[in-house]
Amino acid sequence: MPAVARSRVVGASAAAVWSLVSNPHDLPRWWPETIRVEGVDGAPGARRGRFTQVMRTSKGRTVRADFRCTAATSGERLVWEQQLEGTPFEGFLRTAEIEIGIVAAERGARCTVRIEARRRLRGMSRLGSVMMRRATGRTLEDALDGIEDALAPAGEGT
Repeated sequence: MPAVARSRVVGASAAAVWSLVSNPHDLPRWWPETIRVEGVDGAPGARRGRFTQVMRTSKGRTVRADFRCTAATSGERLVWEQQLEGTPFEGFLRTAEIEIGIVAAERGARCTVRIEARRRLRGMSRLGSVMMRRATGRTLEDALDGIEDALAPAGEGT
């Protein structure tokens, strides 16, 4: 499955990053274009947890995307699979997953966060794979910026 990944060392502990990224209710704080999360079922970071992410497009329309957690290792790794069946995304995506990995630094005040998006395009949409990869890369960079901003000490936000 084609993948796009970005990673960054952030100035926060692995525990702080895990607390943020494993809780779907916190997505509006760090994931680009997310305005709210609905229908959360399951504890933060729990395998088989589900949620609906509500995003706003650049044209002001809202888009809903349903996810479920397919794998989780507390404090280290989280995998969300987008549920595509019966949604507008089904028209151009075969599969879509987001994996977040966290590696603590020796001293604990910093950690490396890696976000990987794996998406298989459907049919003629495959012709747009280069554009999809670029857009996905920008989204992942923005998500890493969001993590840094959400966990920045008071007064240090960008």
